[in-house]
Amino acid sequence: MEHDVQTDGGLPFVFILCGFCALDAAHGGCRSAEPCILCYGIVVVQLAAADTVRYFTCKFLVFVGNEQEETERQYIQELLAYNIEGLIVMSFTLPSAELAKLPIPVVTIEREDRYVSSVNTDNYMGGVQATSLLARHNCDILIHINTTDTTPERPAYGRIRGFLDICGEKKLNHRLIYVSPGNTFEEMQESLSEVVQELDTAYAGMRKGIFVSGDTRANIFLNLLIRKYGSLPADYRIVGFDDSPISREAVIPISTVGQQIEKMAFEAVSMLVEQMNERKKRRPVLLQEPVHRVLTPILIRRETTETGEETVIN
Repeated sequence: MEHDVQTDGGLPFVFILCGFCALDAAHGGCRSAEPCILCYGIVVVQLAAADTVRYFTCKFLVFVGNEQEETERQYIQELLAYNIEGLIVMSFTLPSAELAKLPIPVVTIEREDRYVSSVNTDNYMGGVQATSLLARHNCDILIHINTTDTTPERPAYGRIRGFLDICGEKKLNHRLIYVSPGNTFEEMQESLSEVVQELDTAYAGMRKGIFVSGDTRANIFLNLLIRKYGSLPADYRIVGFDDSPISREAVIPISTVGQQIEKMAFEAVSMLVEQMNERKKRRPVLLQEPVHRVLTPILIRRETTETGEETVIN
């Protein structure tokens, strides 16, 4: 049965704001000047959100802010004038304190969310899962590669906490390496190439367990090793994060921590629709505190840590 959004006229519009790049519904592509190599997750969430029209009667408008604060503020103000009724945010640019002051309900996905409702993956559990998998393979040194913009306020910082907690609890030799965020292939390859060189030098002869925060970077890291050695060296184990197609389609399929992206999108739209409907009542009861829904990640073991068939661990 459909969950209809109450409306006095046509279908209400939901605004999806992205930070880097966005799916152009008319042209089927990325609308930013230089498409971000990390756009897969954003595009999939957009597609999944749009697919919820089977359950929620509303229309979606997608805009990209290209990390420009004033651009995003301008989009929001212009669209508010056209009676946009809800906002889903996948951009890091505007703080939740500012978004919470808008006259419409707001839900974020995997973004800083102190003052607004959100849907996130349990990133801490994902970090624990990835690190524990590498620990079971008796690695001599565990390495977590993350980006310099992953601050404690962001949900993805939980991956770092999970990594550090397991290493501390099990007294494992470990190291945390930060790389430049970089949104293009060339930028990521340059920073990760330096990491590969450093690890080969500093930990020669040691089994290295590498937990990379993101499948795109994990695949670039894997390719760098294959280009250097002709195959994945026996002293490397690699785990990514997201379970994006690139992890399955890599030359050597990459073990990863899967986010339930379609479910995240459904939950975000569901939360938004509930708040939109409530505001249409004669005596609406608005949220006094933000609601945060957290989804369980799924560990998927593939050939960068295992041999044989893919194994999914719930």
